[in-house]
This record gives sequence, structure tokens and C-alpha cells, in this order.
Amino acid sequence: MEQTLTFRADAAAAGARLDSWLAAQCGQVTRSRVKTLCAQGNLTVNGREAKVSYLLREGDEVALTLPEPKLVRAQPEEIPLNVVYEDADIIVINKPRGLVVHPAAGNETGTLVNALLARCTDLSGINGEIKPGIVHRIDKDTTGLLVVAKNDAAHLSLAGQIKEKTAGRVYLALVQGNLTQDEGRVDQPIGRDPKERKRMAIVEGGRNAATRYRVLERFGEYTLVECRLETGRTHQIRVHMKYLGHPVVGDPVYGYKKQKFNLEGQLLHAAALELVHPVTGEHMCFHAPLSADFQAVLTALRARRGNQDSQPEEE
Repeated sequence: MEQTLTFRADAAAAGARLDSWLAAQCGQVTRSRVKTLCAQGNLTVNGREAKVSYLLREGDEVALTLPEPKLVRAQPEEIPLNVVYEDADIIVINKPRGLVVHPAAGNETGTLVNALLARCTDLSGINGEIKPGIVHRIDKDTTGLLVVAKNDAAHLSLAGQIKEKTAGRVYLALVQGNLTQDEGRVDQPIGRDPKERKRMAIVEGGRNAATRYRVLERFGEYTLVECRLETGRTHQIRVHMKYLGHPVVGDPVYGYKKQKFNLEGQLLHAAALELVHPVTGEHMCFHAPLSADFQAVLTALRARRGNQDSQPEEE
């Protein structure tokens, strides 16, 4: 059904650009989505249609109408899924490497959405016809957990938890080199790389992005780290690790050109997901084991380290 979200601009919002402010207010609607809805006449300020560039004034009444979702263009496909948990409101998937989350140019079929449509008849329509049920995403060659909403109420709740940082997302990454600090925090804005639009980069004026990291294991040339997201920007961990000078092993975009392991993507894994169930209020925590190739690399590094430790010292 059609839904209208209403907001009132307070003193802190005065002078802010309408689309940026509105995207920050409602975590389930991106800035680009706001622009699209505005062009369709679904955005008003004080009862009148407004431009996304409008600068807010204190007391402005903003209304954003979310049209009833259109029929999904993506077609159901019988693609096996590793389902960690499922009930009437949510489904938690352990995504394998190589599976794209939702259809896009060049990946119209064979995505997680196609698989979900074959399995579920009741996905949230908030993200429109291409991304039904998708609350957050992980990259094609990143493995691990993501949660999908089966209805709009669940979607709004989960998106709110991510926005308010009450949902926990923990990743494991093997990075190049030996990190000097045992733990730290990267707080650097991320936006489109001005030199190559298909990449992300640390850019002035980019969207706020923060990642906490902690060293779990050291291998000399490599370091196994745990990363906790405070925000969820595109390629966030991969960009922040590159910023530190320690790109993720196997990363074809931000990593070293020459890799010592025969990998088909970055060794980055969404290992744990914490959330509050949108209906029952139960605190839930899910875990996913490392992919086979990630585990194989760690096994090899541990064996090599063990051999080095067992060598007799030279006199």
C-alpha cells in the first residue's frame, strides 16, 4: 500500500539541503531514491511540491510519499540458498562468494533476489521493484550474513536498527601486511572516486563512514582482523583498509595487483549479525563459518608460521 512519511524540521535542520536531510531521517530511503520520488511529485514541503535542493527552514513540514511497490521485474529462479534462519518476518542468508545481491546492469539474473522470489512470496516492497526485502547488502565477492525483510514493518524496524547502530555487523578480513596497532578506528568519509566512478574512495565531502577494527591473528606478511561497522557505505571496509595501507587480500579493486593466493575475490566475510527481532523484540545473534577458500588460506598461513617457529635458532 501507498505510505506517506512526515517530518518536521527542527532548528538543527535549518539550512540543510532537503534530499540529504530527508535521507538521514528515514534510513530505508536513500538520497537517490528521494530524488526519484521528488521527480515523481511525491515530495512536499508545507503542502507544496519542492525541489531536492530546497534549503530547510525551522518548522517546515516535510511529507514523502512512498508509492505502492510495482510488480517486481526480477523473475524467480531456483537458486540454492544457505538459510541460517527464517520465520514469517525475516530470513537470514549466508551468502556465497560470487552471488550478486540484487539485479543491476550486467546482472539481471542469477541474483539473491531472484532466488528469494522463488522461495518467498512475501518480501518487503520498500526498496522498490528491483530490491524486494533487501535491507542491506554485501558485495558480490564478499561472503557471509545478511538479513532480508519479508514485510514492510520488519523492513522499517531493521533499517532503523542499522541507522541507529543498534544492529551489530561483524566482519573478518585478511589484510596485507602487519598492522602496527592491535585495534583502532577509521573515521573517514567515503564517496565516488573522482578519477574512476566505479570505485569508492576517501573523499572530502563524502558520506560519513566509520569502522572499528581489532587484530585477531598475525602472520607477518598478513593480518587477520575483525571489523565492526558503525556505518554501511559501499565498499566501506575495503576502502578503509586500503586507507590504512593494508588492503584486503584478494581484493581486485583496492588490493595489490599481484596476489600470492589463487583467489576469486577478497577475503572478507560477514561473520556475525546481531539484531532485535522486529516483531517479538527478541535479541538475536547469528554466526556463519568462513568460506572454504578463506579457511584454506588461514590453514596454510598457520602451517607456515608453525614451521618457522619450529626451526632451530642459528648460533
